[in-house]
Amino acid sequence: MQDVQIKHEDLGLSNEDVLAMFETMLMARRLDERMWLLNRSGKIPFVISCQGQEAAQVGAAFALNKDKDYIAPYYRDMGVVLHFGMTPRELMLSAFAKAEDPNSGGRQMPGHFGQKKNRILTGSSPVTTQVPHAVGVALAGRLQKEDFVSFVTLGEGSSNQGDFHEGANFAGVHKLPVIIMVENNQYAISVPVERQLGCAKVSDRGIGYGMPGVTVDGKCPLQVYKVVKEAADRARNGEGPSLIETVTYRLTAHSSDDDDRQYRTAEDIAEGKAKDPIVLFEKYLTDAGVMTEKVRTEIEERVMAEVNEATDYAEAAPYAQPEDAMKYVYAPVDGGDM
Repeated sequence: MQDVQIKHEDLGLSNEDVLAMFETMLMARRLDERMWLLNRSGKIPFVISCQGQEAAQVGAAFALNKDKDYIAPYYRDMGVVLHFGMTPRELMLSAFAKAEDPNSGGRQMPGHFGQKKNRILTGSSPVTTQVPHAVGVALAGRLQKEDFVSFVTLGEGSSNQGDFHEGANFAGVHKLPVIIMVENNQYAISVPVERQLGCAKVSDRGIGYGMPGVTVDGKCPLQVYKVVKEAADRARNGEGPSLIETVTYRLTAHSSDDDDRQYRTAEDIAEGKAKDPIVLFEKYLTDAGVMTEKVRTEIEERVMAEVNEATDYAEAAPYAQPEDAMKYVYAPVDGGDM
């Protein structure tokens, strides 16, 4: 795993770029925290958290071209979809399962992202199914002679599923422009990573599929940006897919229905929280002279204003009508809109 110090200027990133990264990370965190409060107060049914993984998500998303690349995010990827154009209001509409939810019109669980206009491929509950989808989109792009990269994420537990191996193998055989990023948060629900892998790192598997594999510190958005940008450049140059493992730590339970005290010690959780990526990135920006207390306050106030507006709007928004339950599920008999 890369642990060298890296500066944003060396990556061609401006002060404005890294402040935008920080703001997106903070937005994901504050939305997630608000969703937990809403869940505990009985207002929304379910939360599956991004906390602890925002740096990996945002660093990767900023390395892509959000105006033409396709993404197949997994259920924790709030930082990715925020950068690609999904708004806080839309994410909160999904959490409340309201009719205006752009992902599914309130039919799916939160975290099942999908938005055609922003090239966010629709996800589903069975884990890892997004990998062959992303590979298929990359193949379609090649056949149509389009210039885009397909980016897919998953947890390290999902890298043990058949869909991962089939998708990665197909991408490797056909040298498709795919980036497979595994967000290794140390636990597949309750199973620690050392009981999931027969190899030392998820990235070790890359060689079996004929693609480079790299493991990077997922707590540093700049390191993730660097390796994803390199992978994207290779893909655009016709050099095929890449496997990237970002080592993170899940700061919450697996979901709002999980009790991680059953399988993690208090010391383990405390150690993970001591390496909170938002705190670490804020320190980097402050030490680099990019973040001042005034700028930090302005960002926090701007983020919280959006979170509050999104919450109020979504809570007051209407639910879908019962007669719309089958809308978009089956094609209408007369060819019209259901």
